[in-house]
Amino acid sequence: MKKILNTLILLLILPLSLAAKDYSVASPSGALKMFVSVEGTTTYTLVVNGQTVLENCRIAMELADGTTLGNGEVRKDTRGSRVESINALNYRQKDFTAVYNYLSLRFEGDYTLQVRAYDDGVAYRFVTSFPDDITVKSETVQFNFSDRYQMFIPFIAGSDDKYRSSFESQYTVTHTIGDPRSEQYAFLPILVKDPDFGSLLLMESDVEDYPGMFISQTKAGLKGEFSPVPDTFREPSKHGATYADTYKDYIAITSGSRTFPWRIIGYAAKDTDLPVNNMVCQTASPSRIDDTSWIEAGLSSWDWWNAFRLHGVDFKSGINNATYKYHIDFASQYGLKYVVLDEGWYQPLTPLETIPEIDIAELCSYASGKGVKLILWISADLLYKDLEQICEHYSTLGVAGFKVDFFDHQNQRTVKQVYDIADVAQRYHLVLDLHGIYKPTGITRTYPNILNMEGVYGLENSKWANADKNDMPTYDVTVPYIRMACGPMDYTPGAMRNAARRDFRPIYDRPMSQGTRAHQMAMYIVYDSPLTMLCDSPSDYLAEPQTASFIASIPTAFETTEVVAGEVGSYIVTKRSADGRYYFGGLTNWNARDVEIDLSFLGEGEWKATIYRDGVNADTVASDHILETIDLGRKQSLPVHMAPGGGFAIIIESK
Repeated sequence: MKKILNTLILLLILPLSLAAKDYSVASPSGALKMFVSVEGTTTYTLVVNGQTVLENCRIAMELADGTTLGNGEVRKDTRGSRVESINALNYRQKDFTAVYNYLSLRFEGDYTLQVRAYDDGVAYRFVTSFPDDITVKSETVQFNFSDRYQMFIPFIAGSDDKYRSSFESQYTVTHTIGDPRSEQYAFLPILVKDPDFGSLLLMESDVEDYPGMFISQTKAGLKGEFSPVPDTFREPSKHGATYADTYKDYIAITSGSRTFPWRIIGYAAKDTDLPVNNMVCQTASPSRIDDTSWIEAGLSSWDWWNAFRLHGVDFKSGINNATYKYHIDFASQYGLKYVVLDEGWYQPLTPLETIPEIDIAELCSYASGKGVKLILWISADLLYKDLEQICEHYSTLGVAGFKVDFFDHQNQRTVKQVYDIADVAQRYHLVLDLHGIYKPTGITRTYPNILNMEGVYGLENSKWANADKNDMPTYDVTVPYIRMACGPMDYTPGAMRNAARRDFRPIYDRPMSQGTRAHQMAMYIVYDSPLTMLCDSPSDYLAEPQTASFIASIPTAFETTEVVAGEVGSYIVTKRSADGRYYFGGLTNWNARDVEIDLSFLGEGEWKATIYRDGVNADTVASDHILETIDLGRKQSLPVHMAPGGGFAIIIESK
């Protein structure tokens, strides 16, 4: 009742003061209304379906010369509406239309505050037009909540530097206000839920030449925190990563004439709208690559998760040419686009020199003859140190791209590295898979040669974390509603050794997954992942050719995506389409579940379904599965059972 009264009072007062200092913009549907108040300082209030959710949140940016953006008077305000047709390569849908209303406030002092309201969220940013470079001391971003709401938040784990992270954390389920404060920083995106208004996703986009945003807790809710510019550095790690030791007293030195990152509050009326929220993509800068015909999504064989182990071969497996030729043969047999050579192929700290057991030119030639391409793992700082030379050298040999690892920061220096690497790589027609990195901020639209990004608590954690601290099935049905909304994620699925909850053990060199085999198969459909690994040993897939063939039949880029059922932390059922086929993927947490697949969308004609589902004994023998093809006939629905930690994957096509 208090929230409703506050909202009514706010709505009554606002019309009386709009001409003086208050401005508003609403989403096309009217569900979201953002009120901006300028009176010495600038604040915003967000009303969702008539309920005040965020209130008196300050907007400001402090410059080193004493100027504070957001403090001052508005010279001109402009309002309007726009419709944009967006085609983002390898996005979760081929194209979509973005419709928004906007508010632009021109302040005294040559800067503007831009606000946009879409049906799936609101966003704001500063735009400056100063003649010289500027030093940004700090930025004020506040999320002051009107009440105590449920929150899913990923805190930085295991670092002696609060600004350093691999951005791989499980979610802490807590509340926006009223809980004991944590001293740890968290990272975006963060989910806030309430049955009265739906869900909000805190995100950002177009983070270029500027630090990404961390989050800390306050008495009123949350606020943005930004890594300062590094001053001195520690000794390089064994991978060549150079981490900050001390920091400057400012967060960025940048052009005085530019757009700054969008601060986004995504909105979803129901959980199933969260994974397909378009706010990050539709506010990102368009592609800077004119010809994208060489950029190819696809599946990849991979060596690291399975510890480079093969069996049934007449050579010693490991980091050597024979092992990778075996991977190439496997990829060619099943039509996989890529083979990734992970850590260990180059001399320590010297990526332009390979170890004696590896000949990249020979492997590229061998792969080319088999219709396969190679992607090379490399440490971010080592690549950046000799960026032009490394890209030119390996592209000349025939390498298709790099898996770049150990960014582990989102300060201005690291963000600049990411953009520079993407730009130089695209000039040499090299694709990228970025690991040890912050969440996507729209850069995969701007540089679509970035096929995938980590920033996810992926399957690799099963190699070392026990089940008590590492509840993967629950995380698996949480992350698509939160992290995946920002963009693609390299979770690296496909484990062939699967364990029920009580049977799971972390074994580094012979890892297993938590949950069922069908759970692993479902990830190839549920997760946005234009470059997707087959994480296990080719020898294990070759021993089960039906499973290998099933994975290989699933594309990694789709024309449409819809989440047809689900609840954050409980389960998800995703429907996709590509080339006249339909794909359904379902995942559940440790609770068994029955779902019904609606088939009423199928047109005239005869249809068949290939189904990979949990076997009768999958609750105790997690690898137990059934792979069958059935005639759908006149079926209007298809019932599917998921075992604890289970799932399913279905391919529907015309007969």
